[in-house]
Amino acid sequence: MSLEAGLLEILACPACHAPLKEAEAELICTGGDCGLAYPVRDGIPVLLVDEARRPA
Repeated sequence: MSLEAGLLEILACPACHAPLKEAEAELICTGGDCGLAYPVRDGIPVLLVDEARRPA
């Protein structure tokens, strides 16, 4: 997965508003207390808290 750099710069975690970093098939929140992982399906980030995965 590779999102455009400009898009990644403006995306933020919907739960805590921290920046997101790109991982394999998801975007990970960089917020210390949050850390939610949002899926990317067909190249489109799904930034819904209900769809996010809690960190292990």
